[in-house]
Amino acid sequence: MYGRLPSFVLGFHGCDRSVAARVISAKGRLTPSRNEYDWLGEGAYFWENNPQRALEFAIESRRRRRREARRIKKPAVIGAVIDLGYCLNLLDSKYLQILKEGFRILSQTMEQAGQQMPVNKQAREGNDLLLRNLDCAVINAVHTLRSVQGLPPFDTVRSAFIEGAEVFPGSTFREKNHIQICVRNPLCIKGYFWPLDDQANEIVTEMP
Repeated sequence: MYGRLPSFVLGFHGCDRSVAARVISAKGRLTPSRNEYDWLGEGAYFWENNPQRALEFAIESRRRRRREARRIKKPAVIGAVIDLGYCLNLLDSKYLQILKEGFRILSQTMEQAGQQMPVNKQAREGNDLLLRNLDCAVINAVHTLRSVQGLPPFDTVRSAFIEGAEVFPGSTFREKNHIQICVRNPLCIKGYFWPLDDQANEIVTEMP
């Protein structure tokens, strides 16, 4: 009854400017991410109401030496109007219990197969667990289990994340705190747009 979140939200995706231009002109669409370390499982990722964080992510991705990051030559931000639909909302206690059950089932499956569970790991820089292999596997397992059981699929996944350095000494607030949305059902994306403050994109793309 309360699984559907009835309002639209604005999401922002950091990518190369050429990709953003193709998507906005309806000549392409965002490709779902399928990395084993994705924070919310398989899908297209957006920062909820946070274009600045999306741009920062695109800049950071350009500086990393991962194969997929080298495609970003001119960091930019694309906005999207998103209907969350039937959402695996990890800010809701009910869905955290579903996640816990997904972990239990995955653990049993891996043990029976004689395989080790994936783990969340730190990246090269910082103390944050940026490689969320375990979380990704559990969330994907939840989706698979629902499909097997014939239950309605989740359209989106949503969660808040605590990330980055302290905002000030002794603070529990972090510089990169954000809410992230993973869209699994592409029909939940009702449209794309250039953010109104697109001059920021233009300025940043001139940086080395």
